[in-house]
Amino acid sequence: MSTLPSPRTPDPRTGPALRWGILAPGGIARDFVSSLLTHTSQRVVAVGSRSLDRAQAFAAEFGIERAHGSYEDLVHDDGVDVVYIAAPHSEHARLALLVIGAGRNVLVEKPIATTAAEATAIASAAREAGVFAMEAMWTRYLPQTDIVRQLLRNGDLGDVRIITASFGGTASPDPSHRINDPALGGGALLDLGVYPVSFAHLALGVPERVTARGYGTATGVDGQSSLVLESGTAQALLHTTLFASPPATAMIAGGAGTVVVHPRFWEPAELTVALSGQEPAHWRDESGLVGRGALGRSAVAAAIAIGEGRTEEPLHTLDDAIAVLETIDEARRQLGTL
Repeated sequence: MSTLPSPRTPDPRTGPALRWGILAPGGIARDFVSSLLTHTSQRVVAVGSRSLDRAQAFAAEFGIERAHGSYEDLVHDDGVDVVYIAAPHSEHARLALLVIGAGRNVLVEKPIATTAAEATAIASAAREAGVFAMEAMWTRYLPQTDIVRQLLRNGDLGDVRIITASFGGTASPDPSHRINDPALGGGALLDLGVYPVSFAHLALGVPERVTARGYGTATGVDGQSSLVLESGTAQALLHTTLFASPPATAMIAGGAGTVVVHPRFWEPAELTVALSGQEPAHWRDESGLVGRGALGRSAVAAAIAIGEGRTEEPLHTLDDAIAVLETIDEARRQLGTL
């Protein structure tokens, strides 16, 4: 393939500059705010924590105007257009409903909830209230993902047959760490496996069958699993683990060609596309955004959608997020960790 489709991903500095409130100033919130302030035109005007001291420290670090000592005060701040939720997974649904109940737009860190039922409750509440709600699945807004989307839409790969993706890492052995705590939505699938499952859904659609094999940890969360998702004659083979760091590449193979996303498919990366009878074509993300520096792309997509008067982002709808969690629910049910 001599020429790959050009990504249609918007420049991160485009779109209306909304006023963001940050709910729960932890590690992912720090990376998110850093990405917004460094690479986008979005404004961060308020932060809320259960600890006023913690909120004030975060506000001082990033030059944020207002610090609130409760989540309730943040969501009722009339100077905030949209709230980003960065709390542990187990709190996503409750806090999203709190934000929606205050009439605020909301962007929820992935996964949007710990179960499809919780995600459905968020979607129902947002639709009833007429406010914008979205899962911050940032990989859906990377330039490489748009190229893959176009290859699939155009049929360049032919009928999709095989999808592979893996994401793992060596987690903290501390049993009190959130990744090991069932009460905080711990486990590999919700924290890391959501990325390969989302990638598979992009290529496969909602699977007709889900098969999961794996084992849990001493604390009762899923520690490692392999999933086979099937739809028609297409299969996705996915891996996730808390005990190793396998290559985080992803691949889609069809009857007419193959696309490989490497070295890590879930962050700004490279593509190699090989179509039958043609020399492989290569593409690399040259945006200058590296790793979590690209987290702000999901916020820009949210800002553009809100500016257009939408209540959902069309490239990753609430139904898309629910469908991914339905797959994870079934995998966790088979593993005995749901």
